[in-house]
Amino acid sequence: MEQPRPIRWGIAGTGQMASTFASDFEYADGAELVAVGSRSDLGAERFARQHSVPRPHGSYRALIEDPDVDVIYVATPHPQHFEVARAAIEAGKPVVIEKSFTATYSGAARLVELARERGVFLMEAMWTRFLPAVAYARDLVESGEIGTVQLVQADLGAYRAFDPSSRLFDPELGGGATLDVGVYVVAIAQLFLGAPARVRAVGTRYENGVDATVAITLEYDDGRAASLAASLESQTPGRAVVMASGGSIEFEPRFHHPDSIVVQHNAQQPQRLKFSNRGRGYAHEIMAVSDDLRAGRTESEIMPLDATLAEQQTLQQVLDALGIATAEDENVPV
Repeated sequence: MEQPRPIRWGIAGTGQMASTFASDFEYADGAELVAVGSRSDLGAERFARQHSVPRPHGSYRALIEDPDVDVIYVATPHPQHFEVARAAIEAGKPVVIEKSFTATYSGAARLVELARERGVFLMEAMWTRFLPAVAYARDLVESGEIGTVQLVQADLGAYRAFDPSSRLFDPELGGGATLDVGVYVVAIAQLFLGAPARVRAVGTRYENGVDATVAITLEYDDGRAASLAASLESQTPGRAVVMASGGSIEFEPRFHHPDSIVVQHNAQQPQRLKFSNRGRGYAHEIMAVSDDLRAGRTESEIMPLDATLAEQQTLQQVLDALGIATAEDENVPV
């Protein structure tokens, strides 16, 4: 039987995240990286040489208009996601956006509305949801085997020396703990609990006002809750635990790309399960999106747009509670 043509991917952006994502295409069946777009010819050509990408483009517009690109992965800084994705959607090009999806909830809502109006595929690149260990845990919870989920605890701290010139700490580029690592703890909690009724958050800041460490509580009207922490000034284990009426599931560090979980049924011995990830783990979402596009779907069943909107709304509430203002950069040259 003849194999279907690989889905051809292009990457918008040439930073560290773009490079990491590009390295997993060798593990992704049915997909190939064929193009990259940057703000300059030099940046695109350098990235193309590094990752053996055949077609470098010196603008995002050229990437979007490349007829041999089936889908674009947006890996620019957070506030630039909106404008690049908007231009691609308006051109009818499927889009996968690196998290955080946008810098604001309103920006996310506008993109989702546009994609649904145009019937164009759009997805947040929350790779954690596609990993075998997380998929198994989700199925276990949905089966009811460990009862009703009551509480999620998660932490993710990645120490980075403060550098105001770095994207991670630049308020104009969406820097700070909430959008960089907080998105993961919110995402894992809402995967198992859904959208909260109330969001509470407190945190510390760097000298330029960007959030450094954040403590987040998600509250639900029926008493369920999530206790979450995210930090750029403290290295933490990166563990997540889903507590339910019939037991628990522990995602061993680091939970956002786990290869093992511990399942604990009440009054029984814990069971440690191992899983195998392809490459660094991004190949799983690459293959899933490629399958969606071949099937003609405009949304992912694993990472649906409504889940992304709920996640972005929570992140917006966290930023609001911290008194941090973010904005989409609508002046990106596209």
